Amino acid sequence: MPEPPRTVTRLSPPEPARAVRVCLVVSAYNEWITSRLRDGAVEAFERRAPRGSKLVEVGVPGAFELPAASAAFAERRARSTDAAVVAIGCVIRGETTHDQHINTSVATALSAITVRTGVPVAFGVITANDAEQAEARAGGAVGNKGAEAMEAALDTIGALRAIDARER
Repeated sequence: MPEPPRTVTRLSPPEPARAVRVCLVVSAYNEWITSRLRDGAVEAFERRAPRGSKLVEVGVPGAFELPAASAAFAERRARSTDAAVVAIGCVIRGETTHDQHINTSVATALSAITVRTGVPVAFGVITANDAEQAEARAGGAVGNKGAEAMEAALDTIGALRAIDARER
C-alpha cells in the first residue's frame, strides 16, 4: 500500500502587527561596549516594533546577572506571543579561564529561560578574545550584535505568532 502524501507547510514569520513588549537587560560591566550594543538594540526596536510596543530597559551589574533579570521578566509573561527579552553584555577574555565559566553559565541559563517559559531570550552577549574584537561587534566592522539580538527577538515573536495562528 502506498504511503499517504506528506504536506509541508512553511510558516514565514510576518513582521509583528500587534504590539510587543521587549525587556532589554543590559550589563554595566564593560559599559564602553554594552552602551553601543544597547544603542543598536534600541534603534532596531524603534525601526521594527509595531505602534504601541513597549521597550523596558533593566540594568544589571555584569553578564552573570543577566539571567536573573531575564527570568524575572520572562516568567511573568510565560507562554506569551507578545514578549521577548534581549540580554546585552560583554565578556572579554582575561588572564584566567574566568571568562569561559561566565560565558557558559550565562548562555546555558538564558537558553533554559527560553525553554522553560516559552518567551524568547535573544543572546546579545559578546564573548571576545580582546577589546578589538568586542569593538568590531559593537557597531564596528562586524556589525552591532545588540541590533542583531533585537532583530532576532522580534523575528522570533513573529515566528511564535505564526505557529500559534496555524495551530488554532
